[in-house]
Amino acid sequence: MQVSENSATPAGAKPLPSFDTQQPPDPKLIDACVHCGFCLSTCPSYRVLGKETDSPRGRIYLMDALNEGDIPLSPAVAQHFDSCLGCLACVTTCPSGVQYDQLIAATRPQVERNYPRSWQDRLLRQLIFSMFPYPGRLRLLLAPLLLYQKLGLQKLVRSTGLLRRVSPQLAAMESILPEVKLSAFTDNLPTVIPAQGQQRYRVGMISGCVQRLFFSGVNAATVRVLSANGCEVVVPSSQGCCAALPQHQGQTEQAQALARQMIDSFEGTGVDAVIINAAGCGHTLKEYGHILQDDPAYREKAAQFAAKVKDVQEFLEAIGLSTPLAPLQEQPLTLVYQDACHLLHGQKISVQPRRLLKQIPGVQLREPLDAALCCGSAGVYNLLQPEIADDLGQQKVENLLSTGATLIASSNPGCSLQISKHLRIQGKQVPILHPIELLDYSIRGVKLDAVA
Repeated sequence: MQVSENSATPAGAKPLPSFDTQQPPDPKLIDACVHCGFCLSTCPSYRVLGKETDSPRGRIYLMDALNEGDIPLSPAVAQHFDSCLGCLACVTTCPSGVQYDQLIAATRPQVERNYPRSWQDRLLRQLIFSMFPYPGRLRLLLAPLLLYQKLGLQKLVRSTGLLRRVSPQLAAMESILPEVKLSAFTDNLPTVIPAQGQQRYRVGMISGCVQRLFFSGVNAATVRVLSANGCEVVVPSSQGCCAALPQHQGQTEQAQALARQMIDSFEGTGVDAVIINAAGCGHTLKEYGHILQDDPAYREKAAQFAAKVKDVQEFLEAIGLSTPLAPLQEQPLTLVYQDACHLLHGQKISVQPRRLLKQIPGVQLREPLDAALCCGSAGVYNLLQPEIADDLGQQKVENLLSTGATLIASSNPGCSLQISKHLRIQGKQVPILHPIELLDYSIRGVKLDAVA
């Protein structure tokens, strides 16, 4: 008996699968999980919520049941997938090599296509995905945000807690808003920056979205450090978003369109490497071959582009620094390096930033407890799931502070915003800088007290 998707399921027959046929989670990857439970202790959502269904193992059970049509994609099931931060700590931990990253990447588009979200959730997601990946649109908000901060409205809103009662998600968005600086209103980097001294490499640099507006100093420092180490730097003006935010949340078509634009912007530049200084962006850029694997016009170009992508710390550690470094202050500097999940688990980059930082004279590097635990940022996770994110942010800051370090080095803008928020909540004033900023100061002989 033929049954349409909209008709009732006949007695004795299995319900229709809740996933459609467009690249559902691969049953072979699902079957690789032996349900040993090693992932549980490293999964941040499981550690906060304590539910099996909010762990990688539990979600894999759900994926299998949805593939088989044993359960519907109900609100409760969808929430278990939404609670996943996508931090990939389970991938690092799994002794069986389960590719959970590919499983959750296949599941999220299924949820977006097949689960009817509430109008409030749809509106919030529409706001996020229509603004954050587009620097030009974000820049239009800078003037009102600058006034909001300068007129004291931000302090008033935060002190009353009114926004949190109206919308926890909007309150979470406001709570991580960094200081709006005048440098955010324009793109000041030239298209080509020459190498200092003998040219060793010609590299491209990705500006990012949030990075170029709110952390433009990191981009400027990246260019200076690369140039000082013999790299000619190309910054295509046509580049847009790397596609990390929509890709992490299952917005497949938007992610693919942004990936194509990025590839096109670097075409013909003849660069040896494409440099990125934001951990989450770097992980997605290295996945372009997978994101565009079904696009015959871009499949090969995407794979070639992804092969050239290097995190700036990964690249510098590989080529070696060719310029001398000076101390950052008169006395030894005690700092703690915060591992961004998509750098540590996604790109397997951990020792390179530490090796670079240790080359700065006078630096004493401390290691925090639970270094591999997510801070709760996870792209826009701290906006969509603020309660879980706040719990994780509090834990992360406590672990960083327990090292006694006087400075935190962070390689991802989202992590920096999340950690800054929870430092403020705990009444602590500890500066956060990107490792590339510290290298830049060291190369230029700038003391930290001069930039405090």
